[in-house]
Amino acid sequence: MEQEKTNEEVKVETQELKEVSQEQIDKLIRNNVLVSMGFGLIPIPLVDFAAITGVQLNMIRILAKMYEVPFSKDKGKHIIASLIGGTIPASFGGILTSLVKVVPIIGQTTGALVMPVLAGGTTYAIGKVMVQHFASGGTFLNFNPEQVKEYYADMLSKGKEVASKIKSGAMTQ
Repeated sequence: MEQEKTNEEVKVETQELKEVSQEQIDKLIRNNVLVSMGFGLIPIPLVDFAAITGVQLNMIRILAKMYEVPFSKDKGKHIIASLIGGTIPASFGGILTSLVKVVPIIGQTTGALVMPVLAGGTTYAIGKVMVQHFASGGTFLNFNPEQVKEYYADMLSKGKEVASKIKSGAMTQ
């Protein structure tokens, strides 16, 4: 006679089924970093910021689907806001960089130089944080931005480096 499985055993089996290839994850994050960087070039203040947030929200939606986690648009927006808001200088920099585009020539040049890297970096960091969270069995309901604050900051630094390299490569081609 087969024993009934405990909730913990079922949870472990379910998590094993959710294994996603690292190649798929890396490709998804990289593609979204590239799109975010492109939207960072939009010359209209705050429109760029809204477009980048949309890309990040869609990336979270796709990651949730990959890990079979029910998606919640409102929770996704909250997660983005809490992660970016948890690093005040970086998020303030994003909004400030977007708004500086109002200044003719100088502002637009500064925005075009800085915003793509910041957009790519934040998108990279959000992707990495969500992969870590979903891969460990997390859902939108148990996401705690305080627990991932340090990891997000590390991934933001790495993401800015990745975006800078992408930007440098695009400029030399």
